[in-house]
Amino acid sequence: MPANLTPQYQKAEEEYRRAETAQDRVECLERMLQLIPKHKGTEKLQAELKTRLKQSHTELKIEKKSGNKGLSCKVPRQGAGQVILIGSPNSGKSRLVAELTNAEPQIAAYPFTTREPLPAMMPWKDVTVQLIDTPPITGNHIEPYLTSMVRSADVALLCLDGSSDDGPDEANEVISQLDSRKTLLSTETGFVDGDFSVIRIKTLLVVTRADDVNSCERLEYFRELVPVTLETCAVEFDRQESRETLRDAIYRSLKVVRVYTKRPGKPPNFSSPFTIPIDGTVEDLAMQVHRVVAENLKFAKIWGSNVHDGQSVGRDHRLYDRDLVELHS
Repeated sequence: MPANLTPQYQKAEEEYRRAETAQDRVECLERMLQLIPKHKGTEKLQAELKTRLKQSHTELKIEKKSGNKGLSCKVPRQGAGQVILIGSPNSGKSRLVAELTNAEPQIAAYPFTTREPLPAMMPWKDVTVQLIDTPPITGNHIEPYLTSMVRSADVALLCLDGSSDDGPDEANEVISQLDSRKTLLSTETGFVDGDFSVIRIKTLLVVTRADDVNSCERLEYFRELVPVTLETCAVEFDRQESRETLRDAIYRSLKVVRVYTKRPGKPPNFSSPFTIPIDGTVEDLAMQVHRVVAENLKFAKIWGSNVHDGQSVGRDHRLYDRDLVELHS
């Protein structure tokens, strides 16, 4: 029997994936148990949720008793999405951040230049995307906190050095390290068959220093090593058009649309749009504005390519890129 999970449940599940503390996980799991349809098709999933909730309560008690939440590194989510860069030493992560943002990460020819996560904002038209440079991963080392950061990100960028014969094997070691921690670099994001211990993360493979004459052969070798076919973007940092192609690919990987807002009787705000998932609704936008606005929402007026100007719609109406919305509570 199919589970037929509601959009509200799926949103709660996504919030659980991004939860960074035991308290956050408890609150998300309790909400998921409230929202999940109660029928035979969800019995296994309900049991898994209850097991996870019990474990999270235990973790919360331990945290409160010890007063120590363990080693972690939290970066507050900003912009249209959070994109985490992962790769082996000298794979080009820091150079990528330096070229696409105003940040100035330390870049050097020696390995392990990046010692801790470094967030920076990448502009794309009238929005920004958060990029996070991270310490390198090798076949025998990964920072303890890095797995949870990857699991909670919107997208991962796996950097492969196209100029190095070791690049394919080193990138495969990054995949193996995360795979052993039940974090799978994949073509989409989500839990695996209702198992909340294993998660897939949408990943864009970035081949750096792509103008090297043998980069294509190294990419083919990597594809032979790795069973999953990841979306790939080759970049040569010294060419502006190559950098801009990568910038576009990163934004598209988030699968979001821009929505502008206006208050009743006021001019529209076209300077700082909200971003919501593709297929997102008026309610999704209202939640971005403020939870109270979403709770009290009565209707919205919309100006855009798929409606009549000023058309009144309900909270379930789908929004499209560059729609202008006036919320009424």
